[in-house]
Amino acid sequence: MSSDFDATEFVDGDLEGRRVPRSPAAPHVGNRPPSREEVDTRMGEAQQKLMELKRAQEELERERAALEETRRRRMEYQTGREEMLQNLTRGVGLLEEAEFAARRDAEQMSKTLADLRASLAKIQATNEETWTREDFPTELTRGLTTIENARMEWNSARLKFTVLAGVKPGQESAEGAQTMPGANFMGARTFPELCRLGFALTWPVALAVLCGVLLLLLLLLRR
Repeated sequence: MSSDFDATEFVDGDLEGRRVPRSPAAPHVGNRPPSREEVDTRMGEAQQKLMELKRAQEELERERAALEETRRRRMEYQTGREEMLQNLTRGVGLLEEAEFAARRDAEQMSKTLADLRASLAKIQATNEETWTREDFPTELTRGLTTIENARMEWNSARLKFTVLAGVKPGQESAEGAQTMPGANFMGARTFPELCRLGFALTWPVALAVLCGVLLLLLLLLRR
C-alpha cells in the first residue's frame, strides 16, 4: 500500500472549471454623494410630476365645477317644477271657479237686463194723452202700478250690480268685495239717506192706496 497522499484525487475537475473567479470588491455606489447631473435629472423628474399633478388637479376642479353646476340646475328644475305645478293647479282651480261665477253673473245680468227692458217698454207704452175723463182713475192706477213695478226692478238691479249705483269695478275695496252687494249699498249711506230711500220705496204704495180711496169716493159720489 502506498502511503503517499494525492490531493488531486478528491477534486472535481468539471465543477472547478464552471466556477467564476471573484473580482476584487468594488466600492458601494449608494454611499457616494449624487452628482450634479443626477440632481438635475431628479429635479426635472420632480418638476414633471408636479406639472402632471397640477394638470390633474385642474382637471378635477373643472369636473367638480361641472358637477356643481349640474346639481344646481337639477335642484332649480325640481324646485321650479314643484312651484309651477302648485301655481298652475291653484290657478286653474281659481279661474274655473271665477269662470263659473262669471257665467252665473252673466246669466243673472242678462235676465235683469231683460226685466229692465220690459219695464222700460211698459213705461214708454203709457201715454197720458190717450186717457179720458172716464178711465182716468183706472189708467192712473195702472200707470202707478207699472211705475212701482219698474222701480222695484230698478232697485233690485242696483242691489245686484254696483255699476248701476255709480261704483266702478276698480273702486271696490277688498273688504267690500267679501260682503254682499246689498250690504255695501246700504252700509255706505247715512241715516237721512236711508230715510229718503225708505220714503222713495213706500210713497208709490201710499199714493196707489190714496188713489184707490179717491176712486172709491168718486164712485160713491156718482151713485
